[in-house]
Amino acid sequence: MFDIALYEPEIPPNTGNIIRLAANTGSRLHLIGQLGFSMDEKKLRRAGLDYHQYSSVTHYQTWQDFIARSKNQRIFALSTKGKQSYAAVDYSSRDILLFGPETRGLPPDILQSDSVEAVLRVPMVAQSRSLNLSNTVALVVYEAWRQQGFAGAIES
Repeated sequence: MFDIALYEPEIPPNTGNIIRLAANTGSRLHLIGQLGFSMDEKKLRRAGLDYHQYSSVTHYQTWQDFIARSKNQRIFALSTKGKQSYAAVDYSSRDILLFGPETRGLPPDILQSDSVEAVLRVPMVAQSRSLNLSNTVALVVYEAWRQQGFAGAIES
């Protein structure tokens, strides 16, 4: 299934929500760099409810450590600076979906990195700045999973 990567996440409830999302979609979560919170923080645990035990979360100290682990995988970075819609990509179940910190987004050196396949955006109306991080991750993960026929999902 997909890999969700958060570069220097800052807000514990967002990461907790994403832990829950990862558990419910069979995705793996990768946290990169300095975190704006402790993994033991109450707000993180509360937002993730009891899904922490069902999720795969790995923390990498640096971007370089993460890249070394991610060889032979496409990385799609999400940014308000992206030119291509997230919905215009043909995703593979091995893809990495990369998101930046809530208050500043991904830094230019990552957006321009040779490791990044493309910089994508979520369409919004004029004058909008950005969506909440956990909402954005959910939109993109579910589009990518939909393209895979919701492989592994329980049929209703």
